[in-house]
Amino acid sequence: MIRKLRRKFVLTNMLLVSLVLLVVFGALVVSNYQRLADQSRTAMRAALLWSDEGPDRFEFGASGLLDAPDEGDGKMASRISMVPVFTVTLDENGKPAEVMGGGNVSVSDETVEQAVAQAQGEEGVIPELDLRYLRETTPDGETRIAFADRGWERSTLWSMVGSFLLVGALALGAFFVISLLLSSLALRPAERAWEQQRRFVADASHELKTPLTVILTNTGILLSHPEDTVAEQRKWVEYIRDEAQRMRELVEDLLFLARHDAGREPPPDQTVDLSELLWSALLPFEPVAFEQGVELESGIQGGLTVRGREDQLRRLAAILLDNAVKYAGAQGKVRVALTRGEKGGACLTVRNTGPAIPPEHLEHLFERFYRADDSRARSSGGYGLGLAIAKSIVESHRGTITVQSGAEEGTLFTVRLPG
Repeated sequence: MIRKLRRKFVLTNMLLVSLVLLVVFGALVVSNYQRLADQSRTAMRAALLWSDEGPDRFEFGASGLLDAPDEGDGKMASRISMVPVFTVTLDENGKPAEVMGGGNVSVSDETVEQAVAQAQGEEGVIPELDLRYLRETTPDGETRIAFADRGWERSTLWSMVGSFLLVGALALGAFFVISLLLSSLALRPAERAWEQQRRFVADASHELKTPLTVILTNTGILLSHPEDTVAEQRKWVEYIRDEAQRMRELVEDLLFLARHDAGREPPPDQTVDLSELLWSALLPFEPVAFEQGVELESGIQGGLTVRGREDQLRRLAAILLDNAVKYAGAQGKVRVALTRGEKGGACLTVRNTGPAIPPEHLEHLFERFYRADDSRARSSGGYGLGLAIAKSIVESHRGTITVQSGAEEGTLFTVRLPG
């Protein structure tokens, strides 16, 4: 899927760039075609001015044909043009009487007659002869027609098109390389999310498979002894109930995370006494810690309140306390502290002794179904969703949660919640 997305990304980018280049180059070709046509027209107007009484020299500026001063060499010249132009003066019957051309033009009498015959109107193009023409009638009634060869326009235009194609090919090649790099960068979050989703589905299926297998096995045992009473098969019924209960807890956790991902959780709208909540959350864990030989300490500052949902904050405290007591180790210690945050709000810390979490596991600790110690987590009945749920709760309350772990200081979870 990611490869298809990358191909679509590159293809879309290349199509858009190609379209932009096509529009830009098309506009340049049309603009240059008009410019070349204007140069031919200007050259024809200059040719129509060639006469013994005309100016000695002409030059072209931004506004068209300009008279230029005589440089003293006594020769007629034009500074602008190598456009092949010739003029034809017509007699009273409209036939060619005189042909006048520059040194770079050679035209046959037959071509002149055909050109004059087809030159109808004041200005136009003769496609058969590939000529432009411009007709002028002088005040004394003399008619002259200037013709310009369009071949130079075509050759110049094709040269420009060749240059544009070369530049376009190089530009597309460069954009293709850039698109490949950008596709890798742009799709990296999607690739990471896809991989997490794939792993999430696989882990969820695995976790659901185990209780389903137990339920189906126990159900098969019950069905194989239809003559027995419920009391006689009580343990198998209890196994089914326990596994069903575990499945329900897992499904509820998954639904909670799904609602958080979909942004369906309403914003916190209650003022919660976090100090009182934490005291009440500690009470159920005192006998648990005692049974496991874990010393439970607390330092809770009174009167600290936050905006939030009491049930979720209580669950957050239970997750962190259960995790700390579970991994504190024999004769271990758990320290819970609640203080006012530096910028208001509250700062909750839960520290436990025990083996340090390897650094490579810390960045993944809040991922769903992730276990730093897979065997221990499974034996303790966990699914690897507790810390992921804790992070979701903290984020929904616009707070932050971090973890640090070391051999000497143990593992420390820090939760900061705004007021």
